[in-house]
Amino acid sequence: MAAKPEPFTLAVPEAAIEDLRERLARTRLPDQVPIPPGGDPWAYGTPTAYLGELLRHWREGFDWRAQEALLNAFPQYKVPLHGIDLHYLHVPGKGPDPMPLLLMHGWPGSVFEFIDIIPRLTDPAAFGGDPADAFTVIAPSLPGYGLSFAPGQKRFAIADIADCLAALMTEVLGYRRFAAQGGDFGAFTASCLGATHAETLIGIHINLLAMRRDLGLLRDDDPAERRYREALDLWLKEETGYQWIQGTRPQTLAAALTDSPAGLAAWIAEKFHAWTDNDGRIESAVPRDRMLADIALYWFTGCIGASFWPYYARLHGPWPIPDGKTVDVPTGYAQFPREILHPPRSFAARTYTDIRRWTEMEKGGHFAAMEQPEALAAEVQAFFRPLREG
Repeated sequence: MAAKPEPFTLAVPEAAIEDLRERLARTRLPDQVPIPPGGDPWAYGTPTAYLGELLRHWREGFDWRAQEALLNAFPQYKVPLHGIDLHYLHVPGKGPDPMPLLLMHGWPGSVFEFIDIIPRLTDPAAFGGDPADAFTVIAPSLPGYGLSFAPGQKRFAIADIADCLAALMTEVLGYRRFAAQGGDFGAFTASCLGATHAETLIGIHINLLAMRRDLGLLRDDDPAERRYREALDLWLKEETGYQWIQGTRPQTLAAALTDSPAGLAAWIAEKFHAWTDNDGRIESAVPRDRMLADIALYWFTGCIGASFWPYYARLHGPWPIPDGKTVDVPTGYAQFPREILHPPRSFAARTYTDIRRWTEMEKGGHFAAMEQPEALAAEVQAFFRPLREG
């Protein structure tokens, strides 16, 4: 018998909020690496001046209760599943036949990414769309992340996350078949579901491709793959330091970031700067308070160490899509201009055998649901529209 979900409301104790403010007040900031004239202050990581400003706002201007209320406006639940208490939003669609959609975040994201996109997906008519495009959205906190974390619980690799969420959709919620969408590890999980739980998938839509980062797999005689090889080579050299420490010594880093809100903010804000489609200021792409809500959820739940585990599992175990397997379910891909990498379609087609929609988006980056909720929602609706007829 499937476990019974229980309604959940997020309510961080006031004492935890006050403790955070006190820790922020005692922050000891590092000195700033000297920046040469015309140099990029972010080239060495989060600049001290920006971090000091962000921390002052977090302590003095940020309203956690307001962000908490935004999340609590959606129906939330917890259910015992695969050895943890899994948290998820379950928002009914408003339309003649809403399609169940598993909506998944990644690292360093959370369900706060979906505040603005969920209403567009569940009630398209409210935004001038067709109610026939409505989805019922199921948006979990990935196992080990945010409200799906408790100290001492087991860790989850991507394949384990996929198995857990497949059980949520089919065994707990009773959906025989469902759609899936995600970015970052949410895209990896959707892809893994497409490879290992294909019978339950209507299709997947992703805004990051789960491609092996093996330069030897790319063809020299294909100009697009050659350009991608060059971009990938540079990215592996300059941008993957966080992956190596999170994937080799996660416990060491977790000690620092679990104890220091300043360190946690610096670690996560740097990714928002590097991966969003901004004009040099994170806030031109993502509202500051929404980014801080995401960071604060990591802080209040103490989940940062567990959130590293998919990196460790990937470096020390098999690739999430098993060797010899391909993703054969209908696939849609939205390529945002400031996404981390842009694999060419020829390379992607060796893993995803049924790509039915490939769209180059005009604006946006890695946190697409937060940066461009209207554009991403429209893409998801367009991709799944013909699949509703099957």
